[in-house]
Amino acid sequence: MPNSKARFYVISTIMVLMFCAVMWKLFDLQLVKGDQYVTVANERLTTNIIAKAPRGEILDRYGTRLVSNKVGYSVVMQKTDLKDDELNGIIKELIDVLYANNCEYFDNLPISFAPYRFEFEDENEDGSADDERTAWFSSNASMGINETMSASDVVQLLKRRYNIGAEFSEDEQRRIAGIRYCAEVSGLSQTVLFTIAEDIPVEAVMQIKERQDEFKGISVINDYIRNYDMPGLATHILGRTGKISAKEYEENKDLGYGYNDIIGKQGIELWGEKYLRGTDGTKGTTKEVNGKDITILNDTEPVPGDYIVLTIDSDLQKVAEESLANNIQAIRAASGVKPKDGADCDAGAAVVLDIKTGDTLAIASYPTYDMSRFDEDYGSLVENEARPMFNRAVCGTYSPGSTFKPLTAIAGLETGNITTNEIIVDEGVYRVYNDYQPACWIWNEYRLTHGRQNVTAALENSCNYFFYEVGRRLNITVLGEYAKKFGLGEHTGIELPEETSGHMASPEYKKQVVTNVTSQDWYDGDTLQAAIGQSYSLFTPVQLANYAATIASGGTRLKVNLVKSIRSSVDGSIVKEFNPEIVDQIDMKPEDINAVKQGMKKVADEGSAAEVFANYGIQVGGKTGTAQVGDGSNNAVFIAYAPFDNPEIAVAVVLEHGVRGTNAALVAKDIFDAYFKLQPTSAPTQTPRTTDYEE
Repeated sequence: MPNSKARFYVISTIMVLMFCAVMWKLFDLQLVKGDQYVTVANERLTTNIIAKAPRGEILDRYGTRLVSNKVGYSVVMQKTDLKDDELNGIIKELIDVLYANNCEYFDNLPISFAPYRFEFEDENEDGSADDERTAWFSSNASMGINETMSASDVVQLLKRRYNIGAEFSEDEQRRIAGIRYCAEVSGLSQTVLFTIAEDIPVEAVMQIKERQDEFKGISVINDYIRNYDMPGLATHILGRTGKISAKEYEENKDLGYGYNDIIGKQGIELWGEKYLRGTDGTKGTTKEVNGKDITILNDTEPVPGDYIVLTIDSDLQKVAEESLANNIQAIRAASGVKPKDGADCDAGAAVVLDIKTGDTLAIASYPTYDMSRFDEDYGSLVENEARPMFNRAVCGTYSPGSTFKPLTAIAGLETGNITTNEIIVDEGVYRVYNDYQPACWIWNEYRLTHGRQNVTAALENSCNYFFYEVGRRLNITVLGEYAKKFGLGEHTGIELPEETSGHMASPEYKKQVVTNVTSQDWYDGDTLQAAIGQSYSLFTPVQLANYAATIASGGTRLKVNLVKSIRSSVDGSIVKEFNPEIVDQIDMKPEDINAVKQGMKKVADEGSAAEVFANYGIQVGGKTGTAQVGDGSNNAVFIAYAPFDNPEIAVAVVLEHGVRGTNAALVAKDIFDAYFKLQPTSAPTQTPRTTDYEE
């Protein structure tokens, strides 16, 4: 079969030639032109990267923007095949550029510069550092990091892991280790960028772009940066955002959060995280890894987060904040004492509520700060002994002083322990008990008495003697029950996660705060003091405002609202609306609540607040309080509502070391002036009093 043999030779020859061609092509691709094709592949790497959605905006009740977003410049890193020594050198040079331009860069490795020590969030404040520490070690176990290691041990491990050599200084080694660590745990890849620095100035952008060939794998991109449209206003309400922590990541990773994400940390930013956070998109890109810009091929657009409409009136908020600052500074100046000497007025809070809806119209805490400068000012803010980052309106707890007396009066009247017409004679010193005989404030000051007092007169004159007797008849259990009805010592429901509950004085609470005391060690004197707003009672300004609103409404206690609605960023439709919500309806006899209200009216007309509100443009019901504290001057407390006959708003003001309740009433007057458009409120209208006496 000669033809068959010939065909076999031909086919075999063709196969050999094809095999040789394939081998030659592989030889050409891998050896002859290998470097060329690797370069092309590296320079044109097509990936899908995440396009971050902008956070939703925060507005006041009238649509005024308080927090929005601006487009800024961020420095990002993308994963490359660079060797460690080259990448470490690039990071060092990049940090030098950032430092030269006063740019903060992202480094949440919780270890200080040498001498190395761990630095976890909230350490030595509220105990949360332990949780943060545990979460951090747990999430980094795969790196070989464990809780037996010292901070120095961890740094040395990271230096070895990233081959950070001795050619860098110790500080440079720590900086490089921090960025390399953060990039790794953020999930750095071809599809996940790591943000090294945000909101960098144009000067830094120019310097990085001019040296782009040196910064392989580093790009400058447009990014969304949180913008505070009214810098410094409502800071404690709005809160802040920041890079997600190890603990937060562990809690939220199942919700799609990455280790490089921004998350709400405090205030409305924290409460509204699920609404404000948008839906990320993706961008198909050709990324030129060795230094050139990202080119977008196709994309899925990100969806911005919903926006939150607050209940506050930004104009009234401004008045409340300015009045607090002006009056506190005036009190300090009038007292002639230096700040931080233990007797100065250096802090305070004011809350304004809509009586009919429970809406918070203003909520101010002093001292305050500018969130737009948070990073730059952080060190000084932390070191400031006046604690400007502390939200006194919802976290500060204060003895109510005589502002508690209306509640004692209501409890006495409603339980039948006193009547509206009953007369109690103030004898100066309350001598019912042999071992404890407190005196009325007027006896201590002037060796006088208030004489014959009914409940309305006792409120007008703030007669301690009268309320000692009422407290004795009631006992602490009944006082506690009525305090709870009016929301004192209870969460108000305001949409601020950091709100504290405060405490009503009780045997159980005394046991918690006084060492070597049992719940049985509650004395008659403790009840007498609780009845006039002293003892162990501690309430927040927002609780005091809600208490005043409840009195003004005749017993309807509403949930305190700070959020009016959530609206879609796409079409403005309502996602969720917050309507008035009744928490408790306190049934009171009309004659009882009227007697108490008349007493509060007389406080403003003829009593301790008359110097502020006598002949005022509207009728006010109020109660001053001068609460004794351990060191320095008394705290000044004032609660009020107006107009008296048809109440619209309730106000509570607390001034730490504010000397006397009348001084706090000056802040309330400024707020009433603005709300009812009575007169300008640019400065205190009267000189604060600096002589202590009980009101």
